[in-house]
Amino acid sequence: MDYDAIVIGAGISGLYQLYRLRELGMKVRVLEAGTGVGGTWYWNRYPGARFDSESYSYAYSFSKELLEEWNWKEHFAPQPETLSYLNHVADKFDLRRDIQFKSRVAAAHYQDETSSWDVTLEDGSKYSTRFLITAIGPLSAPTMPRIEGVESFKGQSCHTARWPHEGVDFAGKRVAVIGTGATGVQTIQEVVKTAGHLTVFQRTPNWCAPLHNGKISADEMREIRAGYPEMFKRCQETFACFLHTPDPRATTEVTPEEREAFFEKLYGDKGFGIWQGNFRDVLVDKTANGLLSDFVARKIRSRVKDQKVAEKLIPKNHGFGTRRVPLETKYYEVYNQPNVELVDINETPIERITPNGIKTSDTERAFDIIIYATGFDAITGSFDRIDIRGAQGQRLKDKWQGGPKTYLGVQVEGFPNMLMLMGPHTALGNIPRSIEYNVEWVTGLIRYMREHNLTRVDARPEGVKSWTDHVIALGQGLLSNEVDSWMTGINRNVEGKQVRTVARYSGSAPAYRARCNAVAADGYRELALS
Repeated sequence: MDYDAIVIGAGISGLYQLYRLRELGMKVRVLEAGTGVGGTWYWNRYPGARFDSESYSYAYSFSKELLEEWNWKEHFAPQPETLSYLNHVADKFDLRRDIQFKSRVAAAHYQDETSSWDVTLEDGSKYSTRFLITAIGPLSAPTMPRIEGVESFKGQSCHTARWPHEGVDFAGKRVAVIGTGATGVQTIQEVVKTAGHLTVFQRTPNWCAPLHNGKISADEMREIRAGYPEMFKRCQETFACFLHTPDPRATTEVTPEEREAFFEKLYGDKGFGIWQGNFRDVLVDKTANGLLSDFVARKIRSRVKDQKVAEKLIPKNHGFGTRRVPLETKYYEVYNQPNVELVDINETPIERITPNGIKTSDTERAFDIIIYATGFDAITGSFDRIDIRGAQGQRLKDKWQGGPKTYLGVQVEGFPNMLMLMGPHTALGNIPRSIEYNVEWVTGLIRYMREHNLTRVDARPEGVKSWTDHVIALGQGLLSNEVDSWMTGINRNVEGKQVRTVARYSGSAPAYRARCNAVAADGYRELALS
């Protein structure tokens, strides 16, 4: 056996898992496809990439020393600052000596006779390990659109999630952006600052809300630091580990004037408050959601001068907050510039990419640069890209046909000793808060196994059925599960991802932790340990 544990991915979860397993005295190897640490923040270098959780709530909380020495510069850190932070973490805890870069995992096959995993890299290198831990992230498998002629374009083109490390110069160029999800919105508002002309190709408009970012002064950072214990405690108590929690009132319990004033206050506040801190019924009650959506629609109309363009930017097929809400800084004002055009591809579909640009049903436009902000094959996509086979050679992709089935989002029946960090059916929310808990739970399980001389852990079929049924039941009545989005497993650019599935846990993070804690307190008897 080459290793006690192999961790796939050196992002936020992979780095922390390595740190914790080292404490157990284990021989660990982290395999990372990139040339550096950071995961999401290594790959996504597109202009405007940044947090939309408050920086200080996004940081690791496990090391008091780390909290004391790191100063955040902005309330919502841009990608370079976040990557710098994660490099600092890797250096501080000397993590790199157990990380192997430029090592993309192609296959992982369980070996029944040795109760271990054989892991094969794309270059053919092979390793064996007792435990296989996936730290591959819910949004790490980028997808290109299924449009003819993508390869024929003679100018520069790139996907937001695979941005050139040397950057891209837009000065005076004719630029196309395809996609208006979270990455598209961030890219558009940045590219427009220097581009000669920008054309945005939009299929589905998204409800966006203002970020209200700002610099953090030295005095403010001191205050934030002094308040860390209370802040992390609050993150533990809120529904999705954000600093925001729903208002206990229902939308129609207040007068129209009070409601308008409350919406107005949230629209003017920093971050996700308007999504995560709104009236308690806006994400489950259509009437309540309609009132909030009408409010945001009025805001869009007031910010965009051409009302025809404004109407194109207002979603008609889903309510506010039922898909992930992109946070923006003067995004809607972009469409007031004379050098910006919005193309609705529902009206004039893209027929093909040509050597010179993009041909829609009505005309061909010439471009120097095409940016694909076409998102990810979310949640299960990063698993699908590795040939993972469990006991008796069964493929994970086959096992998850029609939607994932998991135990606590951590294990899959028939895939012994494979433990997932931030896998399907775990509490997502403010990701690093969820990651820390996930990593600590997995570490606790492995510690227990080592102390009791156990070498194999598998999910029991009844545990998987019970948890998967519970996750599906939790999603009932949620307006977000009635719309097509990555959160419901839909991706029109991926074969077999055209039917909605329940791929994420939609209960509260405290409820998720309570359930997992109960399993640990009972000596992991719900798992098959041998």
